[in-house]
Amino acid sequence: MTEEQKLKERKEELISHYKKYGYLKSEEIISAFRKVPREHFIGSNPKQLAYLDRPLPIYSNQTISAPHMVAMMVSKEILDLKVGDICLEVGAGSGYHAAVIAEIVAPTGTDKSKWGHVYTIERIEKLVNFAKDNLKNTGYDDRVTVIYGDGSLGLPDKAPYDKITVAAAAPEIPPPLLEQLKPGGKLVIPVGGKGYYQELKVIAKNKDGSINSATKCGVAFVPLIGKFGY
Repeated sequence: MTEEQKLKERKEELISHYKKYGYLKSEEIISAFRKVPREHFIGSNPKQLAYLDRPLPIYSNQTISAPHMVAMMVSKEILDLKVGDICLEVGAGSGYHAAVIAEIVAPTGTDKSKWGHVYTIERIEKLVNFAKDNLKNTGYDDRVTVIYGDGSLGLPDKAPYDKITVAAAAPEIPPPLLEQLKPGGKLVIPVGGKGYYQELKVIAKNKDGSINSATKCGVAFVPLIGKFGY
């Protein structure tokens, strides 16, 4: 069996596991997980680690999240992504999470006029270049734009957003992200201390601009650094 075949087999085993335990439910998200090659987003880590259910170190003391966390954050119950959504991600990291989102809002092989787009902000320049390279090499650079900057400020030039996802823990929800969320949109963000235990918050912005907040579960993320972070 070739390395490529082994990776495909491990990916299918992971998908089956996630379906069994409820991390993957919708066909759109299952398809996205199947299409995005995580092994091309893990840097110098051995490729055989790509489909283990755990985070992996990348650069500058950052990690690529465990696959189940990505599955949870893009789920219909939490972010409810739709084809055509304009999305903001805070914390590009390796670019993997953005690629999975892109595969849902702008699916490969579909009408490009109906595609959404993902804007992802990263504060570490080395990771900006890493993510750009990974997305280009896997064919997602036409659906994902990587920007160097302070993600806690959002990206007002491209606002408002249908969906916003934050891959770092904030002490509280940054006001700019709430402002840039479209009425009817959703924001998912870990909120809590720096000590690798936070609560995953899902924020829904109503049509009248009012906010509903729900706590989903405990999580462990690196701290959000910036004006409205740590």
